[in-house]
Amino acid sequence: MATGTAKIRSLRKPPEYREALARVREWTRERFKLPEDATILVSEIACGLPGCPPLETVVVFWVDEKRYHFKIFKPVREVVGDDLPFAWLKDSLAVPEGFGCDCC
Repeated sequence: MATGTAKIRSLRKPPEYREALARVREWTRERFKLPEDATILVSEIACGLPGCPPLETVVVFWVDEKRYHFKIFKPVREVVGDDLPFAWLKDSLAVPEGFGCDCC
């Protein structure tokens, strides 16, 4: 039987995963010209719905207490800079106040 430490280690992601998260975070900051202190959350989530990719990347960021988000329908390690939305779409990525969203 595995020890508690071994179980925790099995849940850890390899360094390449963390590097991919950081890379997407920086691309998001650059693409949308976000300030250094802007909060940007990049995560990879599993989706079990029919027609949904098995892994997708979700990006959420806040500017002046306003939340923005978008999804990229591939694992974070496969994301390239061109997968991010165009900068001019930023306003359309805003989440309206009071909007309930299960995805992010």
